[in-house]
Amino acid sequence: MAEHPLHYRAVDMDEGAGAHVKRLFPVAGLRHVDPFVLLDEFFVDPGGGFPEHPHRGFEAVTYLMNGAMRHRDNLGNDSIVQAGGAQVFTAGRGIVHSEAPAGEETAHGIQLWINMAKIHKDLPPAYQAIAAQQLPLQELSCGRVRTVIGPGSPIHLHSAVSYHDVQLEQEGEFHLAVPAHHAGLIYAVAGEPEVVDERLETGAALLLAGASVITVYTSAPCRFICISGQPHGEPIVQNGPYVD
Repeated sequence: MAEHPLHYRAVDMDEGAGAHVKRLFPVAGLRHVDPFVLLDEFFVDPGGGFPEHPHRGFEAVTYLMNGAMRHRDNLGNDSIVQAGGAQVFTAGRGIVHSEAPAGEETAHGIQLWINMAKIHKDLPPAYQAIAAQQLPLQELSCGRVRTVIGPGSPIHLHSAVSYHDVQLEQEGEFHLAVPAHHAGLIYAVAGEPEVVDERLETGAALLLAGASVITVYTSAPCRFICISGQPHGEPIVQNGPYVD
């Protein structure tokens, strides 16, 4: 685990058409966490969304925690993913898509952009819809953990990434091994998980590098995500929806 993890708070802002996000990065003071380009916790009411727009040069995972999200793109895909599921696209040389809530509930989730190594940026675009039942769910003595990306998950990216959604319903702790060569973070979605003697408020994160085993404690219900990835060690050049 990193000896001195860094504590950051997401920035509230509006995006798309009526969407509200808590953006951990890129913002002033924290541009990127190689290989990760963007992390948004989003809240989109019915009638809002992200109208048709282009992307290239990265992969994106939109993980739903509540509600449902509809994805449509220029590859002919048109799908709806419910809470607990994910929408994944490889932008590669270029994709055009839109996202909007499906149904009457607010769509709430996490969108994560992962940079593609230069040798992969010209790959053809692709899309995958993953239902909640396809993602491994492990029951813990004090809650549960869903593996979004990792062993047992059907999501395979062009970068080495690990991604878990952890819900602790009572006092307890959670342990997670993180590869030594990964850069990672823990982001608090609800409640106040504690790690490395740091109590995270909702919407805050700890960045971790050179990790071995993370232990997260809680004395009350909380929810957080743990992500890590192997850095590409290449410049991340982001121009709005493009990562070149």
